[in-house]
Amino acid sequence: MRKSAVILFFILFIFAAYSFNKERLREIYSRPSSRWPKPNVAEGVQWTELSMLPQSPIEHLKDSLKDKIELGKALFFDARLSSSDKISCASCHLPEKNWTDGKENSTGHEGALTKRNAPTIANSWVYHKLFWDGRASSLQDQAFSPIVSESEMNSEMPDLMIKLRKIKGYREMFKKVYGDERINPDRLTDAIAVFEQTVTSAKSRFDRFLEGDKTALSDQELKGLHLFRTKAGCMNCHSGPLFTDNQFHNIGFSGTDEGYYKVTHREEDMGKFKTPSLRDVMHTGPWMHDGKHTNMKAIINQLIKTKSEGAISSLLKPINLKNREKQALIAFLNAISTPFENFEKPILPQ
Repeated sequence: MRKSAVILFFILFIFAAYSFNKERLREIYSRPSSRWPKPNVAEGVQWTELSMLPQSPIEHLKDSLKDKIELGKALFFDARLSSSDKISCASCHLPEKNWTDGKENSTGHEGALTKRNAPTIANSWVYHKLFWDGRASSLQDQAFSPIVSESEMNSEMPDLMIKLRKIKGYREMFKKVYGDERINPDRLTDAIAVFEQTVTSAKSRFDRFLEGDKTALSDQELKGLHLFRTKAGCMNCHSGPLFTDNQFHNIGFSGTDEGYYKVTHREEDMGKFKTPSLRDVMHTGPWMHDGKHTNMKAIINQLIKTKSEGAISSLLKPINLKNREKQALIAFLNAISTPFENFEKPILPQ
């Protein structure tokens, strides 16, 4: 009888301690983020505190840019931008799949497979450099590349301009936006880039938590937030409101792909790829530049076991995470991910 009482006492003690920890954690993170515990980051890492989802940089200009946005939207969804009239920008960036295509590699001209996975275009305005390897320096530059790529849309720009100029509806739209009917590559990519700046993640439960709804995150998700910022070291690369440092890193997933090195030709950039935003991450798989990874727990396992050897980032250190801690991290990633919201596709001009 006495032994049973002792066991019961320890069970109650452990439960009470666990409850206190949960309550304490909620108390800490209910404070303004400026008073949160300092994150675990390596010396020299420039980090920004996690915060609310920001507005698009053109949010306040939407009324004045309405016609240009509509033009860019039509062009983004128009398969006539490809030589086959079968592939549009939206073929690889579907709104119903959180602006990805859900495939390991996308299908391009005549069935050709792209070399890398199609990332979401949501919040793409945040990046200083575009594409996994950073070869584009602006959204306008990025919009140009797939159109002329032989393995993607396979169009010759002069031929495409002739094609679009024959479409009365486009001539009228370009005149309304730019003052005359001239259709040229600069205007084409400018309109697409402006439309892309309107594509933003929806408000997540994490955002609602930051707004003051302290029930928006579960205890497990809150634990995941704490682990993300501290023990797991995720904020070495994924900080700020969009969970990216806008840098390039080799985290051991590069394989034979040279990545950022192909742009800079510096040995230290071999195998590096852009840090993607983690907003909506649980709805934008498969993951990594090659799209070969479909299990988030397996990705976490590889990252926390990685030793900093050779070209692999020195920011990676072996970490002993318990299974329940990994599950808490994944729960938090779900809390910053929002599913597809209804999107009205355009009626294409004729």
